[in-house]
Amino acid sequence: MGSQHELPADRSYSKPLGIRFLEYIKKAKLSYESHQAIVLIVTFFAYASYHATRKTTSIVKSALDPQSSDLGLKFPWRITYLSAPAESKGLSWVLGDGWAPFNGSDGTALLGQLDVAFLSVYALGMYFSGHMGDRMNLRIFLTVGMVGTGLFTSLFGAGYWAKIHSFYYYLIVQMIAGLFQSTGWPSVVAVVGKWFGKKKRGLIMGIWNAHTSVGNITGSLIASALLSYGWGWSFVVPGLLIAFMGLVVFFFLPVSPESVGAYREEDEVDSLRKSEEEEGVTEPLLGSNTELNEKAVGFIEAWKIPGVAPFAFCLFFAKLVAYTFLYWLPYYISHTGILRYFLLLCISLLIHF
Repeated sequence: MGSQHELPADRSYSKPLGIRFLEYIKKAKLSYESHQAIVLIVTFFAYASYHATRKTTSIVKSALDPQSSDLGLKFPWRITYLSAPAESKGLSWVLGDGWAPFNGSDGTALLGQLDVAFLSVYALGMYFSGHMGDRMNLRIFLTVGMVGTGLFTSLFGAGYWAKIHSFYYYLIVQMIAGLFQSTGWPSVVAVVGKWFGKKKRGLIMGIWNAHTSVGNITGSLIASALLSYGWGWSFVVPGLLIAFMGLVVFFFLPVSPESVGAYREEDEVDSLRKSEEEEGVTEPLLGSNTELNEKAVGFIEAWKIPGVAPFAFCLFFAKLVAYTFLYWLPYYISHTGILRYFLLLCISLLIHF
């Protein structure tokens, strides 16, 4: 089996440039444990940056619609998007008076529709992102998703300086941002799963999964700190942050042990083969041909995997509550008029702790 632990010459191209640079500095190949540490750190901050950009909207809502008198839901055919509501035409376009078309009596409904559009495209995109991620280099796929997320998050904020007041502009930007956001979770989970075996995966994933809270807290701090300079900065800075992290992913993320020629002395595949040989099994379940491991799983087949359906429904109800707080609690708290933005930030941080 020693030959299996050698990296074929024709596969060396998949090793990220950052990994090559580290090995050049070290004058030796990085160990398997070093690669694991890099994977955990890079994916942690990568997905934290996804949540940082996602959290911005809930903080800025109170700047876009600070004095909406109607907090109820309206149907799309009852709303006029192309012109600012009558109540907002006498207001200025600066922080404190809101931003048309969100600062009118129907501002809350418009903001709600932005959330619905974003999350709908995000949910749909998760399905396709999972399929595409199984068929593409995850490092490239994740980089494109992060840079795209940064671009369209920044474009939302650019509406502040460009004085854009068309609802459709923000709607389209949010929908495309949701599509790029959907590349994050399937990709980082797949990469981490390839580097950590089942024995320690629970502990590792438990610690690593703190990236959501870290990202939400970071996004809240950045957005709140920049609101006084103009709400556009609250989008542009997180957008630049995730784009930068996308470049870090491109240069440093090894998507699998095989892609960088990193192997442990006693990995799980070898131990499984050894145990099967001792039991007289002539055909190991995990053969030398990795084609079966690389085969993508279809939608129906995924639902047939034991535990997928219960986990999906549990996550559905957990996210239902989480996203209600994530997107709307800071907004409604800020409308109580009690220390508005300070209370908004404190409540948001407490939720994610």
